[in-house]
Amino acid sequence: MTTLYLDTFAGISGDMCLGLLVDLGLDPAGLEAALRALPVAGWQLEVRAERRHGLGGTRVAVHCEQPQPHRTWRDIDALLAAAPLAPVVSDRARRIFRRLGEAEAHVHRVPLEEVHFHEVGAVDAIVDIVGTCFGLHALGIDAVACAPLPLSQGVIRGSHGALPLPAPAVLELLRGAPVRAAGSDFELVTPTGAAIAAEIATFGPLPAMTVTRTGYGVGGRDLADRPNLLRGILGRDGAADGLQHDTVTVIETHIDDSLPEILGTLLERLLAAGALDAAFTPRQMKKNRPGTTLTVLAPPALADTLARLVLRESSAIGVRLYDTRRLKLRREIRTVDTPLGPAEVKLVFEGATLLRASPEHAACVALAASSGKPLGEVYRLVTAAAARACGLDP
Repeated sequence: MTTLYLDTFAGISGDMCLGLLVDLGLDPAGLEAALRALPVAGWQLEVRAERRHGLGGTRVAVHCEQPQPHRTWRDIDALLAAAPLAPVVSDRARRIFRRLGEAEAHVHRVPLEEVHFHEVGAVDAIVDIVGTCFGLHALGIDAVACAPLPLSQGVIRGSHGALPLPAPAVLELLRGAPVRAAGSDFELVTPTGAAIAAEIATFGPLPAMTVTRTGYGVGGRDLADRPNLLRGILGRDGAADGLQHDTVTVIETHIDDSLPEILGTLLERLLAAGALDAAFTPRQMKKNRPGTTLTVLAPPALADTLARLVLRESSAIGVRLYDTRRLKLRREIRTVDTPLGPAEVKLVFEGATLLRASPEHAACVALAASSGKPLGEVYRLVTAAAARACGLDP
């Protein structure tokens, strides 16, 4: 399995992601050919070698030749859905833009459909996001991991006037993700960069791998305190038979004196705070008391935060933490057409081999509500549609 690790010592932006992928071997001509398939005009792509603090990398700049319209999330989603892109590229780009739209909607307190992207929806951001998704696919990158993002403090000017750093949309996009203080008053993490990282990457330390290549995406500014570069470490892991592997922290505690209502809310809060999974197991405890074991799977960077949440929100007075190795199959979310409308399905891969496609429960619930059909029948229709779309046996 090929893994890309994003070393974000100077932050992340859309153009830095694109420059990094070109520096790692993405063909600029093939990239531009794919981007020209988008129904978006009035731009030119410039690819050039640049240095920051003596370190070389690739700078990819998008030059707009004419004013670009403000685009709503719905406009961009329809544009990407209709574009002749590989399904994995289109689906991933649409998910990134949906994240952006939902973040902007939350920040400005408007419905998603009313969000105008302004700078984020301009042609350069569309090129950066679609180009990044195309590059990941073209380079055969199976998984992306990302270091905690460095957040700045200060004020920047945007289309809405002066805004604090980090930008409000960036903070919304990074809910549940590990971050750190950057010690900078320049914007190091842009909304586009945050959305890309949040959608495509797992946050945490450098995973175990054999390094095959490194690359550098060059940012627009030349910063005084650090090289304005996004470093990418490309490597292959040692998992056999196409399995992915990573490390998670297990948090455990035994509880025998908490109200069930409190424990139920605790589970919800743990998942909302970034836990990968959380569950209760009944057990018999000392003095013949019935009790519960709480088990939480956490990204290592969030382990202490989640452990403190357990100690604050339950009657536990101690927790056990240990790191463990995890093997897993690769997953992707794809939208398929069904007789009831579009629905998201989960694709499960072993290496490059698609093993199965299963409906996403929330999508089936929504289709059942809109169609009036029983949920079980909706599951059957979506499962059959996914099998047809993916070439699987029904």
